[in-house]
Amino acid sequence: MLQVEMSAKVRSSAGKGAMRRLRVSGKTPAIVYGGGSVALPLELDSKTLMHQLLAIYRRNVIVTLKVEGEGDRHVLVGEVQTDPVRDTLIHADFCEIDLQKPRRFKVPVVFTGVAKGVDLGGEMFIEKETVVLEGLPLDIPDECTLIVTDLKIGEHLNFGNIALPDSLKLISDAKTICVKVDKKLGESK
Repeated sequence: MLQVEMSAKVRSSAGKGAMRRLRVSGKTPAIVYGGGSVALPLELDSKTLMHQLLAIYRRNVIVTLKVEGEGDRHVLVGEVQTDPVRDTLIHADFCEIDLQKPRRFKVPVVFTGVAKGVDLGGEMFIEKETVVLEGLPLDIPDECTLIVTDLKIGEHLNFGNIALPDSLKLISDAKTICVKVDKKLGESK
């Protein structure tokens, strides 16, 4: 799983006016929930945070928050609120996780190669693009790969065809078809 570090400071102010002043000064208010402790209000540099969030958008990422005076916190990005008009950050939520406890994650499935059936006039149909896996957060891959080069017309691959290490458990139904090659639409069977 992808890992990123972010720097943060504990935020002592609260309220609408204080948050507005914080944003004007180039900081984004944030909060860390979970981990069995009370929520921790933070402030992060807006420009750096926006740049880092764009790099990890829609990916499974463990963020190590280096909180000044508080140590490191391992978190997942929760909700990120943006201003729809100015496209600026308003607030970010982080969820603290234990790296030693298994969790479930949706992982993208990447299909590589050109199926034999496509070369013979068929068409490849992708049925599912993500699979649910369970394991320790650092063991979860960024993506799962399925090689489709041997697929002929009328054949398919399912989640059970994904090679997984012993440390991971497949939560999605192994029989679920994720890619198939069939005759092109409109052709008679």
